[in-house]
Parts: sequence; C-alpha cells; structure tokens
Amino acid sequence: MTQTIASDQLQQPSLRVHAHDNVRVALRDLPEGMEIDDNGHRLRLSEAVQHKHKFTLHAMQPGDLVVMYGVTVGRVVAPIAVGAAITTANVEHATADAEPQGRRAQWDAPDVSAFTGQTFNGYHRPDGRVGTANHWLVVPLVFCENRNIEVLRQCVEDAIGDDPYRDYKHMARRMLHGDAQAAPATTPDASPFPNVDGVRFLTHTLGCGGTDDDAQALCQLLAGYICHPNVAGATVLSLGCQKAQIEMLKAAVAERDPDGLRPVHYFEQQATDTEPELIRQALGSIFDGLKVANAVERRPAALSELTIGVECGGSDGFSGLSANPLVGAVIDRLAALGGSGILSEFPELCGVEHELVARCRDDATASRFRQLMEAYQRHAASVGAHFSMNPSPGNIRDGLITDAMKSAGAAKKGGDSPIVDVLDYTEPQVRKGLNLLCSPGNDVESTTALVGSGANLVMFTTGLGTPTGNPIAPVLKLASNSELARRMHDVIDFDAGPIIRGEADIAELADELLRLCIDTASGRYRTKAMRLSQLDFIPWKRGVSL
Repeated sequence: MTQTIASDQLQQPSLRVHAHDNVRVALRDLPEGMEIDDNGHRLRLSEAVQHKHKFTLHAMQPGDLVVMYGVTVGRVVAPIAVGAAITTANVEHATADAEPQGRRAQWDAPDVSAFTGQTFNGYHRPDGRVGTANHWLVVPLVFCENRNIEVLRQCVEDAIGDDPYRDYKHMARRMLHGDAQAAPATTPDASPFPNVDGVRFLTHTLGCGGTDDDAQALCQLLAGYICHPNVAGATVLSLGCQKAQIEMLKAAVAERDPDGLRPVHYFEQQATDTEPELIRQALGSIFDGLKVANAVERRPAALSELTIGVECGGSDGFSGLSANPLVGAVIDRLAALGGSGILSEFPELCGVEHELVARCRDDATASRFRQLMEAYQRHAASVGAHFSMNPSPGNIRDGLITDAMKSAGAAKKGGDSPIVDVLDYTEPQVRKGLNLLCSPGNDVESTTALVGSGANLVMFTTGLGTPTGNPIAPVLKLASNSELARRMHDVIDFDAGPIIRGEADIAELADELLRLCIDTASGRYRTKAMRLSQLDFIPWKRGVSL
C-alpha cells in the first residue's frame, strides 16, 4: 500500500513505518538516553542514533528477523540492545520466503477527478504515439565511430548555435587569460528549428568484442531510441566490420516500425571513400532531418499517452518515506487516468517479490516476473555476486543497511496499481498501466533502459544528490529531504521534504507533482537535468567481453 504518514507522527523525532515493524526510523539525530514513545510504549535509546538510521524496539538476538515496511529486511547476526542502531555489523541481508496469499483483484484507485479531461501538449507521431520532446538522433553502431559522432556534434552545435557548454568555455578563457582578454559569451541567435528540442548524439562502448546476444541487445536498445515518440528520426554511423551490423539494427527498427514511418539514414565508413565524405553525408542527413522534425508542432494529447519511468539513485534513509511513495502516488494517478508507469531495477526489488507477484494481473505475468528475477540472480551468482551487494557505501552511511531494506523503500515508486506486464531488457512497453522492466540497479543503465522501453518522461528520486539525465526524455529529479533540495538546487526539480517535516501529505504533493509532470511533458517546464545537459546514456552489457 502506498505509504501515508500522519502529520502528528512526523512532528515526532522518529517514525515506525508499519504496525508490524520492530524498528523505528530516526527523523533527526537522536542522543543516547533519549526516551522514545512507540505507540504508548516508552523505550530509552541505548546509544546515539543518526538521522535516517533505524533502531530496535526491543532487544534482539542472532537469527531474529528485522522487519520494516511490514516485510523482512534483514537477519540479526550479533546481539542488539533495545534502542540500539542496526548496522552492517549486527544485521545482514535477508528476505521472507513467502508466497502471496492469492492475487489482489481490486485496488483502491485514487481520486483523479481534478485531472479528468486534462491534456498535455505533445508531438504526435505517425504511429499514433505522442512524444514529450522532439529530437533528431545521431547514433553509432560501434564504439569505433564515437570519434566521428563527436566531430558531428561539434559541427552541428557550431552551425546552429546550440552549444550547451558555451558559458563553461567562457569561464575557462577568463580563468586562463583574465577578464580583459576573454571574449564574452555570446547569446545564441534564435534557433532556425524552433519546434526541435535538439540533436542528440549518443556514444557507447559496445558493438564489437562481445557476444552475439550483446550485439543484438545493443541493436534492440538503439531501435528503442530511434523509434521513441520523442524522436523524429535518426542518423546512424557504422564502421562496417563490427559484430552489430546495419542489417541487425534495421531488423530491430522494423519490429517497432513495420510501416517504415520513421526516417532513418545509415552510413558505413568502410564503404565510403574518405572520412570527410562520411562526415559530409552524415551532416547532410542531420540538417535534412531537422527540417522534417521542425514541421511537427505540439498539439494537445490525453494524459493516457504519458508513460513515466521511475528511478532512484543516491538513496538515503528518507527516500522510502517521502520521495519514493510520492512518486508511487503519481503513478497510481496516471494509471487511473489510463496512462502508464515503468518500474525497473530488479536488484532493488529483491525481498518484495511476493508483494509484486500478488499485484500481477494474471498467472502468466507473475510467472514471467519470477523467471526474469531468478535468471538475473543466477547470472549474478555465476560471477560471484548477489543482490545483497547492491547498497552502495553512500546508501549504508544513510541508513540503508541491507538490499532488502533498500528494496522495500524502492518498490514504493511503483505505487499500488495492478502490474499489467513484465518486460525483459530492451522490450518495448505495449500495455497501458504499470509495467515491470528487468534492468540493473545502476542509475544510468536503468534510466537508459526505461527510456529505451518507451518512457517519455522519467521521475528520479534521490536522497544524496545524483545529477543524472537522459538524452531524449525529460528527467525530473526529486529530493527526499529539503536539505538536499536547498544544497543542490541546480539539480533538484521537486522537494519531497515537507512530507518528513509533516508540513504536507503525500496526496496533496502527488497532485502538485503530477501537474509538474504535465508542464514538463508540454515543454512549459525544462528540467534541471536538461538545463545542465545531463545527457547520460549507458547500455547494459549483460554478457562477457571476448
């Protein structure tokens, strides 16, 4: 159930998230000896507890299970006194081995009457989908072409006056020569393509030297970007001899665009006389493509055409209490309006599988989820890894001691709506509603995957501050706490901290955040990640190098 925290609770120094929990969360730094009221029971802290960390409600012995969010999140490995903090020294990762007691046929959909009939202004594509942005894409089929992609980027930015690092270059000249000798940063002329949000140049390290599956996965991912509703068309550069061949990419594009409605231009360097000729031809296709893209204007579209991918990175002990359940409440609203959400990061769903299985719409969907999770875990085990290794040092410092604890909070991003489909990596989203997507916990790899499967907007929660974006889809960054929102105000778009302070509840902030999503999808709000040119793209390499 989406977490709703009463205002009077949040004025307290700590919080018990679920009635069945045997730990509480410190909402601020708590001193040793402080008395805590736990639903009428008084306990005394046996040690100081840092804010965002958890402390026990009773003494615990090795083998006891730690419960938070009403689910098992760890196992005690050393005695813990009542009112003591749980740490990596006294608790290890553990999850409940539980099967759901039947499937949840119904869910309590939120009231969305305030949004009924509302629209966003998007780019309508010939295949019927609607984009929240309008880009021309330039992609390499193999890392050997990355240098040529960079040449094209600099040429195009110089030609159309769209240099995102113009101010930084001026800063560098001033630092080197002093104010008197530095030419001022010039304001670019009006764009010759006002209906285009930009040309996006992707680079990567794949395309050769891996397995056949790696090459196929890359082509499927690139096809997802080329055929994305936020993309008008693409220019593709190939070397010629690499494993990821042009014909493989063409086949992947044809699966998504069987009628050939998306213009895609392919260029092979080994079949071209000289590099200058390759650059000339590619530049010509980009400028021709910009003219095509510029002919498309924003028009009203139903909110059901929104697909929001949800992601978390740099999580802290408050992420699962504020930002993540807030995002889940927005996804529930969107699902109730006929739209879609995509929840990814399978390592961060470890420990809550039975909760998600219970929400799957049918047995086939539940079975697919189990199969993909088990296959991922087997692959991790084959290289000596386990999902329990997922929390980063930053996560642990901020109170996310085990992967199960991190997962219980991370899964809140998916809200409560039924799960309509489960997608493997690179598979396109085709069913309206909440989808699960198999991806790693790596922030950029997972965000890259969300957009490749069709998310035309991303909500990204963070408690520590993660400046991640995407080349073609707007990424809204949510802070779990207000201190982060103030300190990294140039990175954060929305502050969920009022939930922790008890100044706002999740329901009212969810309406506000959904309105921000609509403004972003309409081009009225430009995300901080886009302003900073955070255009991160990293494919997931599932195989091995050969």
